[in-house]
Amino acid sequence: MKLYTLIASLLFSLGIFAQEQPNTSDAKVWTLEECIAYALAHNITIQQANINKQLTEVALMESKSSRLPSLSGTASQNLTNGNTIDPITSDFVSQQINSTTLSLNTSVTLFQGNQINNQIKQSQLLVDQYQLYAQESQNNITLNITEAYIQLLYAKGAIKIAENNVSTSQKEEERAKALFDAGSIAIRDYTDAKSQTATNNYNLIAAKNTYDLQLLSLKQLLELSSSDSFAIVDGVEYLPENVPELQEIYAEAVAILPEINASKTNVLVSEKALDIAKGGYLPTLSLTGSLGSGYTSTQALNFTDQFDGNFNQRVGLSLNVPIFNKNKTKAAVQEAQLNIDNAALQLAQEEKDLYVKVETAWKNTIATQSQLNAAYIARNAAKESYRLAQKQYELGALSTTDLIFSQNTYTNTEQNYIQAKYLNLLYHQLLQFYQGNQISI
Repeated sequence: MKLYTLIASLLFSLGIFAQEQPNTSDAKVWTLEECIAYALAHNITIQQANINKQLTEVALMESKSSRLPSLSGTASQNLTNGNTIDPITSDFVSQQINSTTLSLNTSVTLFQGNQINNQIKQSQLLVDQYQLYAQESQNNITLNITEAYIQLLYAKGAIKIAENNVSTSQKEEERAKALFDAGSIAIRDYTDAKSQTATNNYNLIAAKNTYDLQLLSLKQLLELSSSDSFAIVDGVEYLPENVPELQEIYAEAVAILPEINASKTNVLVSEKALDIAKGGYLPTLSLTGSLGSGYTSTQALNFTDQFDGNFNQRVGLSLNVPIFNKNKTKAAVQEAQLNIDNAALQLAQEEKDLYVKVETAWKNTIATQSQLNAAYIARNAAKESYRLAQKQYELGALSTTDLIFSQNTYTNTEQNYIQAKYLNLLYHQLLQFYQGNQISI
């Protein structure tokens, strides 16, 4: 009786909580495909990945612009008093000078150890790499939503099992009361039936709470508010499919997954960094030019005549030959070579990690498929045993304790079945993903 009182009090407190939960009976029903599409359009992580890709595109534009000439204009107005050199005539004078100078200057790099071309190629590789990172982000969100959605399906299935148990145990409690009132069973059998009803109600509330928590996790992935109306499909019909060979799945995953291709691209980026560093050993050749004019108060001509007369043009070549820069170029080359080696190791590690993921998913798919077949047989057998136990109980040939034991056995097999079903569905979808197939249920 103490156990029954404890369960009843817990049910009362949890019942208040359950009544406060929003009603989702009229909520829009989201399929897995709709959830994935919505997340790809609204998820913050994906938006950040797209911004990072756009930043590399800006860097590429900047690299290409390095080929263009620079152009700048200068203007100065000076008042000088005393012994000085006239900035326009270059004469040494000892008087107050009011001078104005204007100029346009340009410069273009003709050769810089091929560093500009290599920088452009590296920037393009970075754009490609961050495009792959954006795809990887989309894939991660897709997998997270798939897992959350299937877990929600399992939680919803657990609610149905709990609801059926409550309905059945209530009928059995009513039958036990009638038998007790008729003097056919002892009070202990009746209280056992009553306690089982309370326990099943407790399990139902716990199942609903688990569903609410899983629903909240899915909403967060979708960037939806917890108050948004939301519901999923009631369940899915699922039959296990043949599992491809492990090496076949891995070969397809290596060829298409963006994280692997991003690591391969990272090796190419590091190689271009080495070419850029080696360019520091070579000379730089630049073409320069300028247009200018000016006015000085030391000349008798007016402002306009002086600007016409002092107009000048200049063009020149500038060659910068590196001789010794404190081993900076040598260190840059060595660092770039080490980065290549490190990028190659990262690629090898990515491929190794991917093989572990694929193999784990492959083995789990096979294992859960076998578990699903066994759980299906166990559930059907337990269901039939429970049906026979109910008949025996109605005839008075079975105690309430034995009936409750049979019901619990059947409940456990039902839960094992839906768990194996949705786990196998999850791992099967994971294998579909590794093969480049669209996830859908």
